[in-house]
Amino acid sequence: MKHTHPRIHNAMWPGLVGKGSPGAEPAIDLDTMLDVTAKASVDGAKFDGVDLFLFDPHVSIDATDSDLKRLADKIASKGFVVGSLVAPVWPPTGGGSAMGSEEDRRNFVTQVRKACAIGRKLRGLGIRKYGVVRIDSAASPAEWARDPDANTKRIADTFSRACDVAEDYGERLAAEGEICWGGMHSWKRMVQLLETVNRPTTLGFQADMAHTLLFTMGYNAPDDRLLPENYDWKDRSRLDEALRTVTRALRPWTIDFHVAQNDASVFGSGTHDKTGRHCLPADPNGKLDVVRHAGFWMRDEQGEPTKAFDHICWDGCMFPNATMMQPKTWNDVLRLLLDVRSAHGWDAPVAAVV
Repeated sequence: MKHTHPRIHNAMWPGLVGKGSPGAEPAIDLDTMLDVTAKASVDGAKFDGVDLFLFDPHVSIDATDSDLKRLADKIASKGFVVGSLVAPVWPPTGGGSAMGSEEDRRNFVTQVRKACAIGRKLRGLGIRKYGVVRIDSAASPAEWARDPDANTKRIADTFSRACDVAEDYGERLAAEGEICWGGMHSWKRMVQLLETVNRPTTLGFQADMAHTLLFTMGYNAPDDRLLPENYDWKDRSRLDEALRTVTRALRPWTIDFHVAQNDASVFGSGTHDKTGRHCLPADPNGKLDVVRHAGFWMRDEQGEPTKAFDHICWDGCMFPNATMMQPKTWNDVLRLLLDVRSAHGWDAPVAAVV
């Protein structure tokens, strides 16, 4: 069956993440990212939209109304809509640690406020009818580990302040489970943080398949690993069991979903240290059966689609620029996303968050 939901998006931030710093490849501008996404096609099917990182040189967090109008017109001219937005909450981008000083935490919440304001303006321009604002703790696991309980409570308090802001703008926040962020670096700690904040209508979880695979391996959280050291990847039943443990715990919180592949190794650049290495869809070293394992997130315990998010997004950070400029890259990505939707999608739209 050719389902129409969830909608299919491409992330624009792979043009920025890990790029543009000394010794790294140059950033890929937003126009180019939009162009390569728009040119992708599989049997006549196209991407429905894009998710955005609110940071220069793509979209300034301080964008004016006229800037946003031009942005909306540009995206609409490609036949796209906007979905989720990434708030630049990290210290190098104007934010601050969610468990840091009062100034750090004020900076964090300020960036969330600016991101939510942009989200509301894009809704008003008619280009955005669904999606969340993504956040994380902007703190390292090593810093968090100096006082785990106190730091989790401090992050939770900052997130709660961010929830107050999001509610003022009619937005929802999604905390991305990624092992490079303190208090969010293991599946158990991620659940603990969400339960401590306890704002389920405003704060949920963003699952990225490349990152959540690493939850099972205990990177940065050995006590919470589910797969043994020197795990034999041919033992697929044990992998399934570990992934089901993670998804049972976090699926009820999941409101945003990234389809991705991972080779069970870590990679990092800048503040994103020891994070999931995204692989291309057909990478022979990829450990996930992406289409089948996506269903662990997209279907409930009874096997029914959760319909918890209006779109799915491909996240493929830190690929070489040459790879990202090849049409085959984006056709392969689109084909995989269509396969995921075909296997786990639905036809009735989910009510948009307004």
